[in-house]
Amino acid sequence: MFYETATNDHGLPYNPLKACVLPRPIGWISTLNGKGQANLAPFSFFNLVSERPPLVIFCPNGPHAEGGEKDSLLNLRENPEFVVNLATYSLRHEINASAAPWQRDKNEFEAAGVTEAASVLVSPPRVKESPLHLECTLEQIIQLPGEVGGVPNHMVLGRILGVHVDDEMIVDGQVRPERLQAISRLGYMDYAVVDKIFTMPRPTTV
Repeated sequence: MFYETATNDHGLPYNPLKACVLPRPIGWISTLNGKGQANLAPFSFFNLVSERPPLVIFCPNGPHAEGGEKDSLLNLRENPEFVVNLATYSLRHEINASAAPWQRDKNEFEAAGVTEAASVLVSPPRVKESPLHLECTLEQIIQLPGEVGGVPNHMVLGRILGVHVDDEMIVDGQVRPERLQAISRLGYMDYAVVDKIFTMPRPTTV
């Protein structure tokens, strides 16, 4: 099969594009608006993009259910800080609940049934039940080509200021992915969990 993305003439009942780039890590992002109200939402267009300096990106694309930009993006314009909470298998239902099209004044921590925990370096709260958090400050909001529902696409670039890791996730000095049980987004409504690990050292000579 070959199709052009400009026409999406793939002949399939669902667009396969997001099933072609996988797995995609999920950034479970908490923010605060200018009034101090918390927001929590998952984004599968998310990744670590640099170690030095430590930078992450996520893309709050498309409109809010009530119109306009999504809450996470609006909040960052008012309060340029956020927390990445690790999305894990044990929290999959809570993550999914936080993705619902809640009203703007709804606290998704309460809606998802998770607990707010104070951060150290930034003002947005962390998800207490998550075993790993990245406290971040906003570096840049980049407008991307195209619009979804009349709202431009955006990419948020953030600098990681601090990292929380549950000590139970560390074995022999390493953060162990099989203990974290992180989930990732696949295509359609499919997800995967990191539970099978293999090690392959990089070659040192050619």
